[in-house]
Amino acid sequence: MTAKEIFELRKQGHKEEAYEAARQLYSSDKSPQASTAMFWTAVDIFRQRMATGRTDEASKILQALERLLPNVHDKDGWVQDAFERCTQQLQKAVERQRNTNDLDEHTEMGLWGEEVAMDYLREKGYVILERDWHSKHRDIDIIALKDDTVVFVEVKTRRNTEFALPEQAVDWKKRRNLRHSISHYLKYRRIDRPFRLDIITVVGTLGIPHPSVNHIEDVDIM
Repeated sequence: MTAKEIFELRKQGHKEEAYEAARQLYSSDKSPQASTAMFWTAVDIFRQRMATGRTDEASKILQALERLLPNVHDKDGWVQDAFERCTQQLQKAVERQRNTNDLDEHTEMGLWGEEVAMDYLREKGYVILERDWHSKHRDIDIIALKDDTVVFVEVKTRRNTEFALPEQAVDWKKRRNLRHSISHYLKYRRIDRPFRLDIITVVGTLGIPHPSVNHIEDVDIM
């Protein structure tokens, strides 16, 4: 099949067939015409792969597009523009995926830290009343009972303490929010007994059997 026939096939919307035909032509013909057909059909497939989330395949196609550039006629700059658009599209997709992965890992670490904190509290004789209590915009990680005192626990999980101590994240603004959350919970459950706020920090890597646990009792929230 000639380059002209490949472009006609592409024009008819048969992009996969045009791409395969261009690959066959290009395997034996590295002329500018064959290279141009290869380039534009590859752009079509790149966009299809991106639309279906197949970024690994799209990345390989982009590398092929870059190799084709020197041999593709580009009088009006359309080829370079298409390549740059493909590059930007892939970069944005990879960045979104990286952010999503980071968020998922952060959430997983937080849940793991809460599990570690609850195991620690149970070993110390606490009775777990609630976990991840939510009411509108108010939330409390763990609510426990010890010696007739309701203990509200804020859990902070970190991989290490290289940059800051985990408890430093519970600043005045966070304590103010916790004060409102605790007040709301006490009214909601109609509780009239002593209470306090504790911070439990968990430092370690997900899956490590013995993370470092630090329990800070009776944190000032006023």
